[in-house]
Amino acid sequence: MNRTYLDWNATAPLRPEARAAMLAAMDVVGNPSSVHAEGRAAKSLVEKARAQVAAAVGCNVSEVVFTSGATEAARVLENRPAGCDVMVQDTAHDCLWSHFDLSNEDGAGGHTLAMGLANSETGVITEPPARDAEGLLPYGARKANYLLLDAVQAVGKIPFAFSWSGADLAIVSAHKFGGPKGVGALIVKQGLDITSLAVGGGQEMGRRSGTENIIGIAGFGAAAEAAQRDLEVGIPDQVEKLRNILENTLAAEANKTIFVGKDARRIPNTSCFITPGWKGETQVMQMDLAGFAISAGSACSSGKVKESRVLRAMGYDADQARSAVRVSLGPTTTEDDVLRFAEAWLKAWSRHQARAA
Repeated sequence: MNRTYLDWNATAPLRPEARAAMLAAMDVVGNPSSVHAEGRAAKSLVEKARAQVAAAVGCNVSEVVFTSGATEAARVLENRPAGCDVMVQDTAHDCLWSHFDLSNEDGAGGHTLAMGLANSETGVITEPPARDAEGLLPYGARKANYLLLDAVQAVGKIPFAFSWSGADLAIVSAHKFGGPKGVGALIVKQGLDITSLAVGGGQEMGRRSGTENIIGIAGFGAAAEAAQRDLEVGIPDQVEKLRNILENTLAAEANKTIFVGKDARRIPNTSCFITPGWKGETQVMQMDLAGFAISAGSACSSGKVKESRVLRAMGYDADQARSAVRVSLGPTTTEDDVLRFAEAWLKAWSRHQARAA
């Protein structure tokens, strides 16, 4: 059976540029911390990738700290200053939400606000709040000293620059825009002192010890450069047109289906839709059998049959939150792909309607 991949928010297929960079890096012998020629060659690969990531994320080269991924990067919240608690946006990804701690009621030690720029399940974009005259971030009845921004789903899909985002910290993951899995970055605002994510040999300017994953980092850099190039030539705009074709095709027949965030600003590749009474997990399995890969919620929660915490936080009821699926497209998705998916989904929906009647 021919397969059609429509789950790019979970992980994007490896870009050819990333593959080529990784293959070349495999032949580099040295340790980046070694001072001999082989070590310097390895170090140059790491620094080239650091510059590529910095250009794509819109930050200074020195602000990029390589990690094993966004989840490790989010661990900076564990090592926050004493008395500084974490306020988390209610629709944030689990890698941020797991650090929620608001025990410091009076805020004497300050707060850190952790939020997602673009939601992985719905694609809805949330603009970071503006700082007040004292430089604090309002969030509900409280104010935060620091802002950590989850830019994982935004990089390469919408214009973004850490330098103008107002964030103190940001997290990025390579495999969301065509790099390899298992590598990401923490972006640390210049001058901000953080506790090392991992203690040891002092790599990554002392902010994350451990020998760098040269092969993964090389692929990360190449993918970041390619994703930024796609953004500049308007590839995401083409993807958005396909997303709209998909939604309009489904809406024409399935008039009870709710398209989450349709009237909000969204990243261009993501469609999250709810068909009340038809479980998302059932839809995913039926589409899988039909040859299409989609998802029900965040891939990081795969295997967990439960309603979407994000959708519940957005005000949808329990049945609606259990009846959502996400279709996410990419630069190589075609109009034929989305129309064939729409046809298969509508056939499955018709069968569901007949059984429910």
